[in-house]
Amino acid sequence: MKRLNRVARTVVCALTIWTGSVSADAVTEWNDITMAAVTASRPGPAGMLDVALVQVAVHDAVQAIERRYEPYHVEIKGAKGSRSAAVAAAAHDVLAGMYPDPGKIAALDAVYFNYLAEKGLSGDPGLQVGQKVAAGILPLRRLPPNPLPPPFMGGQGPGVWRPTESFIGTPPAPASNSPMLTPWLADIDPFTLTGPMRFRAEPPPAVTSERYAKDYAEVKALGASAGGSRTPEQMDIAYFYSENFFTQWNRALRAIAEKNVYKVGDTARLFALANLATADALISSWDSKRHYVFWRPITAIREGDNDGNSATIGDATWQPLINTPNYPDYTSGANNLAGAMTRTLQLFFGTDKMSFEVTSLAPLAIKKTRAYRRFSEAARDVVDARVYAGIHFRFADTAARAQGTRVAEWAFKHYLLPLEHRGFDPHRPHEAAVDDALIF
Repeated sequence: MKRLNRVARTVVCALTIWTGSVSADAVTEWNDITMAAVTASRPGPAGMLDVALVQVAVHDAVQAIERRYEPYHVEIKGAKGSRSAAVAAAAHDVLAGMYPDPGKIAALDAVYFNYLAEKGLSGDPGLQVGQKVAAGILPLRRLPPNPLPPPFMGGQGPGVWRPTESFIGTPPAPASNSPMLTPWLADIDPFTLTGPMRFRAEPPPAVTSERYAKDYAEVKALGASAGGSRTPEQMDIAYFYSENFFTQWNRALRAIAEKNVYKVGDTARLFALANLATADALISSWDSKRHYVFWRPITAIREGDNDGNSATIGDATWQPLINTPNYPDYTSGANNLAGAMTRTLQLFFGTDKMSFEVTSLAPLAIKKTRAYRRFSEAARDVVDARVYAGIHFRFADTAARAQGTRVAEWAFKHYLLPLEHRGFDPHRPHEAAVDDALIF
């Protein structure tokens, strides 16, 4: 009973958030609920795969009724009913199917039936549409292999990742030396790409190179837990972008959609495209991580006198500002996600210029809201943040941003296209998107 109440509070908390938003529609409301359910049930990077699954179900449910955009997977002929009902049923049934624990289903049902009652949707034919779509989408869930592969521990040579004494969490954290988290993500089938290697990054710089020495010196100075040359503002940016990155960016996506998108079908398409792109960008990142197995700054700086590069000076006691996640450096998952998310927004709106805000729930962040005038400005901040946090080399961040950008362009070009183009060419970005600021 205690467990049920805890899960119920988690999901009902989301309910209280979305009911306060006057401009929210069913898509943003159920994205909010979805993020709470996924975070409670499948925390960590793999949860992004579940978010994408919910959002494509929501898109297909709306388009079964609207028929303005291509469905991702499920098409229902003669569908009728409220689009809000279809959204709620699709999201609810996918979440319930993914997380069948009785306590979690009971908590989710409470939110669902309360939503239907408040919106006057009980018995609406749109509910059957959402249910049918969810039944067709659930078999597409990306699950870890069974049995799981043996733990991936990297290696011990110069430049090679190995488990470190810190891991994901609020600093300080106890020693861990954990193996690589979810290494199987490198092999999982993407949602839109032809395979996990489709956008594998170019190799990182050699540890003996000048570029490596430059980025080594930067993260050593700016990313240290104490001392160094980092400013208070740089530290706050590091903390600001230290929370769960797919939760943070979906929160920003909801705020952007509520102010700038006026049709439920367009909102559903935006959320599906953004989360498809970010899920596949994550898979691309994990493919690069496991392929190159490049070490993190904490290991590199402690081993700086043994890497064969005379320009790197080691420090056996160096610590990063925040805990180092237990997977290789190259490429950065956070920047893959930020690159995919911001590029999707640029392509969807046809411009890089837009006033929007990103908020942070990170406990150590002083500034909880950051205002931007361009999507690319936020993407640049995420690159800097991971350096200031001491957990990535800059070359891992910029390569990841480019990788996520390419994934988003692929998804936008090939999926959920308009059924009636009306002069719009779906196989290239909007004409308005030809903007210098789109080049990072």
